[in-house]
Amino acid sequence: MGSMSLNCLKQLMRAMTDCPGFDRVLSKVDLVSASPGKVVCEMKVEEEHTNRGGTLHGGLTATLVDVISTTALLYTERGAPGVSVDMNITYMNAAKIGEDVLITAQVLKQGKTLAFATVDVTSKATGKLIAQGRHTKHLGN
Repeated sequence: MGSMSLNCLKQLMRAMTDCPGFDRVLSKVDLVSASPGKVVCEMKVEEEHTNRGGTLHGGLTATLVDVISTTALLYTERGAPGVSVDMNITYMNAAKIGEDVLITAQVLKQGKTLAFATVDVTSKATGKLIAQGRHTKHLGN
C-alpha cells in the first residue's frame, strides 16, 4: 500500500489546484486510480487547455507529465519527491477540444537520490498515444 490513501491523494491534488499558483491549470484533472508507483488521471480537453490550433497545448502536456508523475512518486512507500532534474516529452498526435485523455504515470525506478518515471497521454476513446514523457526527479529527505 502507498504512503497515503487514495482519498488523501485526491485531496492533495485538489489542494494543489485550488491554490493561486500555476498548478491551478490542472483543476479539470480527475484522479481515476492509484497504486504504488502508478497513477491514472483523466481530463477532458477544453478551450482553456488548447493552443491556437485548437488542440491540447504542449505546455499543458508538459505540466501533466510533471505533476502526474510526481503524484505517482508521492503514492509510493518512499515519497518526498524534490525538484525536477530532467524532463522530456515526445508529441505524437493532437488531442482536440472535447476529447477525453488519460494520463498514466508509472515510476520506473527509485534510487537513493533520483526517481525515474514515464507518462503516457492517450485518447480515452481510441487508445491512441498523444504524447509520452520521461521525468527524472531528485528525492528529498
